[in-house]
Amino acid sequence: MRSRAMLVFAAISGLAFVALGAFGTHILSQSLGEREMSWLRTGLEYQAFHTLAIMALASAMQRNVSLWFYWSGVLLALGIVLFSGSLYCLAMSHLHLWVYITPIGGLCFIAGWILMLIGALRLKNKANRHE
Repeated sequence: MRSRAMLVFAAISGLAFVALGAFGTHILSQSLGEREMSWLRTGLEYQAFHTLAIMALASAMQRNVSLWFYWSGVLLALGIVLFSGSLYCLAMSHLHLWVYITPIGGLCFIAGWILMLIGALRLKNKANRHE
């Protein structure tokens, strides 16, 4: 994702996070059980953290375009959709097929963080070569 696309995704994800959090707290908590609310909270936590990470990547991409950061952003966004999205669907639908999607989203998160690390290490090496 380009830095603009990352910022747009982060804005939409942040908006969805706040809206779903409020909806969960004020509406869904009256009809869902503790287990379902726990799934919802876990999805929201991971969405919040990874939305902030995508914002940081967008900021870094404004200064230094990096293929590593590009793919990191793609994988973190995909992780939000698959991991958090599957937990939301599981909590609200009780269709257990969603439990097979959640780990795929988790793997996307892990791969995204690894690519961010590689990109960050390459930035440092690049700076050292110019000194």
